[in-house]
Amino acid sequence: MTGVLWTSEEAATAVDGRRSGPAWLARGISIDSRTLAEGDLFIALAGPNHDGHDHVAAALANGAAAALVHKVPFGVGDDAPLILVENTQTGLEALAAAARRRSAARIIAVTGSVGKTGTKEMLRLALSAVGQTHVTQGNLNNHWGVPLSLARLPREARFAVFELGMNHVGEITPLTCLVRPHIAIITSVEAVHMAYFTSTRQIAEAKAEIFAGVEPEGIAILPRDNPHFAFLRETARRAGVTRIESFGTHIDAGARLLDGAVDPKATLVLALFGDEALSYRVGVPGLQWASNSLAALLAARAAGIDLTVAAQALAAMTAPKGRGERRSLSWGQGRIEVIDESYNASPVSMRAAITALGLTERPRGARRIAVLGDMLELGETSPALHAGLAETLVERRIDLVFTAGALMRHLHDALPADRRGGHADNADAAAVEVGRALRAGDVVMVKGSAGSAMGRVVKVLEGMAAANLPTAAGT
Repeated sequence: MTGVLWTSEEAATAVDGRRSGPAWLARGISIDSRTLAEGDLFIALAGPNHDGHDHVAAALANGAAAALVHKVPFGVGDDAPLILVENTQTGLEALAAAARRRSAARIIAVTGSVGKTGTKEMLRLALSAVGQTHVTQGNLNNHWGVPLSLARLPREARFAVFELGMNHVGEITPLTCLVRPHIAIITSVEAVHMAYFTSTRQIAEAKAEIFAGVEPEGIAILPRDNPHFAFLRETARRAGVTRIESFGTHIDAGARLLDGAVDPKATLVLALFGDEALSYRVGVPGLQWASNSLAALLAARAAGIDLTVAAQALAAMTAPKGRGERRSLSWGQGRIEVIDESYNASPVSMRAAITALGLTERPRGARRIAVLGDMLELGETSPALHAGLAETLVERRIDLVFTAGALMRHLHDALPADRRGGHADNADAAAVEVGRALRAGDVVMVKGSAGSAMGRVVKVLEGMAAANLPTAAGT
């Protein structure tokens, strides 16, 4: 049944549901009738703001193979292909568990304060070099995204990589117990989501929940340079994980970063894996990619991939959307380069992005410009954490800084006067200021937490470039 994800009989058995209508074959799973592909099984999840049952009729009309529901939706005929369960969220989780039971794939789970998605995408490249690989799409890493990703696991897959996210204690445990990874990666433990935690130690405890689901004789891959490494290692051992590997610059790291260099389009890495020296290229500029690549390569090797083959695959890496994606835009009589880091932000990822901007080449006389929005969920220390970015911006010789949001006002005030590009209340207002200030040749990096909506700045700049509307400063 190559290409068939679920038969009607398999799905009904997995969720212990009552089936109606004719038999069917599903080639995918969707929870959104707007993006549903023909042949998908539509799962009608009911959330606090939207109920998927309101869209079942539309999903079937758009070509859904069937729908998983916990009530018969309005406008759906008696002969419609449905599976009725007590709760569709529980049904999705049951379908995911069934997908995991039938799979012979080598399973990897990734969590961490920063670097999850990049590490996952590097693993996609490394593993796909030798076999069919299933990977979490986008950021489907929460209580419904993980079971959705797992339920989509093809029966033929040789490898699978799942991203596990959290912002509260106890959220990772049910996810890892569902995924049951053979290999568990923690990329980092940093001061993010501090509005919900009392300390980074508590964040480490929450990240360490990933070990609860690791399969017998499984492997944990941990950040050796992190202050919480010893705690993570001991917690993994108490959970029964006997094989533990580490990565970082520490002399005792199993995968040790010896050197890293950044050119305009890539990061060059020299590392030591045990006694084996390895040099390779990651196709995204930024030293943070060097460290995360070590974790990805350790996991690929643990999954049975030749280290050299896996490393060579990383040359094809591109930045995920909003995580360092670079675009060259027409601007006046020349061009500007926009670095889109707008997906999310924390103090550690801000510093990494600022460092990458500082290493970016630009034409003589052009400027490196940062456009920064609020970092959210940082708790009581938030004002100091925002203001503290000023030192990094000066050290990395960023020429001009535009800020947006009430929290970023602290950074604006902490900057030397000659570095202040301007402060705005929100992303939309900041976009106008930035657009007026840019000149051909400038390199501009845009970053902020998802809630600060800094992606709007990128869209405004793209719109101005497409409409050939350079400002007076940019002509």
